[in-house]
This record gives sequence, structure tokens and C-alpha cells, in this order.
Amino acid sequence: MRTKLLNISIIYILVLMIAIPNMNNVQRALADTSDLKVTGTTLHLREGPGLSYPIITTLDEGDQLTSISREGDWIQVKAGDNEGWVASWLTASINDKQTIDKTLISQVDRLNIRTEPDISSAVLGQLSIGDQAQLIEKNGEWAKIDWNGLVGWVSTDYVTINDLPEKKVKTEAEEPKVEVSTKKINKDTTFTVLVDALNVRQTPDLNAKKIGTISNGQAFKVLAQEHNWVQIQYNDNKAGWVYSFYGTFSNIEKTTSKSASSSSELESVTIIYNGTNLRTDATTVADVVARVDAGETYPIVGAKNDFYEIQVDDKTAFVANWVVTTTSSSKATTAIKKDKSKPRKKGTLNGLTIVVDAGHGGNDHGTTGQRGTEEKEITLKTASLLASKLSAAGANVVMTRESDEYVALRKRVSIAHQYEADAFISIHYDATEDSSVNGFTSYYMNSNQQGLADAINNGLSNKIDLKDRGTQQGNYLVLRENRQQAALIELGYLSNGSEERVITTAKFREQATLGIYQGILNYFNENQ
Repeated sequence: MRTKLLNISIIYILVLMIAIPNMNNVQRALADTSDLKVTGTTLHLREGPGLSYPIITTLDEGDQLTSISREGDWIQVKAGDNEGWVASWLTASINDKQTIDKTLISQVDRLNIRTEPDISSAVLGQLSIGDQAQLIEKNGEWAKIDWNGLVGWVSTDYVTINDLPEKKVKTEAEEPKVEVSTKKINKDTTFTVLVDALNVRQTPDLNAKKIGTISNGQAFKVLAQEHNWVQIQYNDNKAGWVYSFYGTFSNIEKTTSKSASSSSELESVTIIYNGTNLRTDATTVADVVARVDAGETYPIVGAKNDFYEIQVDDKTAFVANWVVTTTSSSKATTAIKKDKSKPRKKGTLNGLTIVVDAGHGGNDHGTTGQRGTEEKEITLKTASLLASKLSAAGANVVMTRESDEYVALRKRVSIAHQYEADAFISIHYDATEDSSVNGFTSYYMNSNQQGLADAINNGLSNKIDLKDRGTQQGNYLVLRENRQQAALIELGYLSNGSEERVITTAKFREQATLGIYQGILNYFNENQ
């Protein structure tokens, strides 16, 4: 009996010896909430979010951290028994072993970052339009991201995913060095922003410090390019890097923003409409001094607002720039002709000039949807996204408007003539008194325009789920008066409440512009 009790005691002690270490492991696992690791050789843990705060301790590469909160480019963390702030660009998610070499960019404002891939899960934070994050993994329609140390899930319906530029290791106090791209840049190249807000960073890296934000329509001199990034002249003598997907490159000066400083390079104007008014001042309410017919040519002596000052006999007068074409000795004309002379490779739009027309604008609101959507706003968003795709395929893209401004219909047509556009694409959304009517339609007017409209309509039918109302002849001024290949597209009905909910989403704009782009590409592949 005594031997039996002794054996039981020995077994009990052995079980305890095995169980206690395992319990400790479980406790350690439960207590380990580390979600970040140090990527720099050394990293200072500071008392506050900035380089001016005192150093609490120094961390080594690979040390694990637990994030608490975030302020700008700084993260509040717990490191062992210490709590403080670290520079986010010297940390990475502890799940980096799962990281895909992709970067994710938000297409919308206030995109929720959630704890789980589910719309009912808690919100950790929000991305603004243009914000960039590191993609960790994809799960169906959700993407797990690392945004400045904040790890969570976002819906892939509202983001763009691109290749991640090569990451460069920096030290905390180091002023990042700008690396000059090996890609040759034309000294006259400009970069025009096509989204509401775009972050400017110190280096071509989504983890680099943000030094500012630029807005839709702003144009900057291009200094260099590296992968998908472009270095721009930002804030006088200061340079910065932006992601190139959300802008367009141009070597030409746009017709919509001519100024007196450029008028000296222009030689003359030719009237393109019978009965064109010549006025005493650069406004449509000024007195008319003469009416002239198409074909008449006059020397240019200056420019003011959207008017040219021209020499008429022994006096001067003003004529609106949207009712004339110009002959020019400027670099702009040379650049266009030079680009057009390059042979186009099939599958690209190299050398083609395409005018993208965002319908309505300014005091012309267009139609208003049942849910309050203003047509002028979503036509601009759609046109900007289309312009970005066309530019990426090599086209010289000219937009008739890049902001909420009124542009006369004849001026829009004049831009197509002035640039000798290979295609003019006008973007609209439809409406009718019958709220049950739905679907998209592609319009042409002149017989030479039908092929382009057909190709675009086919491209759209392959990409969007709306009812296909086909290609139709439409007596619209921007088509009727246009000598170039032209199409006007009505992308669904805002007067239909159900359709309005669909066509106002970023996902729909992405698919619709992809369809239009594919249609344009197919048209030129078959006809050139």
C-alpha cells in the first residue's frame, strides 16, 4: 500500500512539472500583444511624438512593440516595461513575413479600417483619398493593411493595389536623401493632380514622412521619376515625391489656361464660326465692334482671361478663345506634332491626343439625382479617373475642365480642334421624368463618329452591369460641331433611385472608365 501511494505521488509531481511550463507558455502567449517590430538599426523611444522630445531608451532592430495610439508619423508604443513614442517609418508590422510586395491606395475619403474583414466589426481608423498603405494579405473582397503601424482590414471596392517601390532603410534623425531617377525627364514636363487630395512625401516610399498635400488640378514641374513615383517641385525650392497613378504628365500648355505671358508665342487666330462677335473688352457683355465669318484670320497682340486681343485694321478687339483656332510657333504646337509623328504600338495609345470632357460644371449643375447627387460632380470624378487610365497608356490627355468651373460648349469643341484631337470623349449621367428608365447609352452625331461610339459602348457592356441601351445618334453641340472623332456617353440614370445608388460609387466609376478605356483602345487597334 505504501509503495502504491509513493508511485501515485511521483506521477502527480511529474505531471505538475510538465504542466507548469506549458501554463507559463500559455500565459506568455496570452500576454504577448506585440504587433510591431523595429526595422531600423537603432530606434529611440521618446517621451513625445517628435525628435525634440527626450529619449527614454534605445531599441534594437527586431525588438517587438505593442502599439497604443498614433499621431501623424509617430506611434505610441509599449516596449517591455517602458512606454513612449517611436518614428513610424522605422517600424513594421510583426506580420511582415506575410507581406505582399504591393501598396494599397484609397480612392475615397473616410475609408474605414476595421478589426476584422466584416462591415459589422469595429472601426480602428480611416483612410483619406490618396492615403497609401502596405498590403499584408487579401481575403476575398477585403484587404489586410499596415498603415503607419495601424493594422486592420479595408474593403477592396474602394482601393487601388499597385506594386510596392523598393524600400530603403533610414535612421531616425537622418534627413532622407533624394535619389535621382535614371529615367530621362523633359525639362518642360509637368504633373497635374487628378484626385481631390494627394500626399507629398520626402522620399519615394509610402512610409516616408509626409511633407504636404496637393489638390485636384494643381500642376507641378517634374524633377525625376522612380518606379511609380514622381518627384515634383513643391513649395518654391522644395522637392517632394507623389504617387504617379493619381496624376497626368504633360509637355504641353493647356488651352484652358492661356495667359498673357504665353500670347507672344502665338501668331494668329482663325475664326471657326460665321457671325463671331469681336468685342471692346474680354467679356461676353462688352460692346460688339464687328461680326466676322469663318475663315477670317487676325494677328494676336495679347490675351486676357479667356479672350485673345487681336489686330483688326488699325485698332484692336477681343475674341473668345473657344470660337477660334490658333497658329503658333510655341513649344506646345511642336510638342503635339512631334508626339503625333511617333508610330503607335498596338495595345497602347502612344502619340494619340484625347480630349476628355467632364460634362457641366460651375453654375451648370446638370441633372440632380433622387438622392441629391449633382451630375457635375460625378462627371468630373469619372473624367479624371478616365484621364489617368488614358495617360498611363501613353495618350496625351487634355481635359476641358479640371475643377468645378463653367466651360462653354463651343469652347469645349474648340479645344478638340485646337489640339487636333484623335478622340473627344464627353462624360455625362442621364435623367428623365420616368424614374423607371435605366441603362447607359453612347451617342454620336456625324457618320465618322459612329465607329468610336460603337467601340466604347461595347467596352462598357463588358465591364458594367447596367442595361445596355446601345449606340444612338444624338444632336448634341459637342458632337454636331466637332470635326474630330467624338462620342458622348450617358453612364446611367440619376433619376432612377436604385441606379443612382450604383452609379455614384467608386467601384462603378472604376469599372466604367475601364470599359471606356478598353473601347478606345480597341477602336484605335482596329482603325490605325
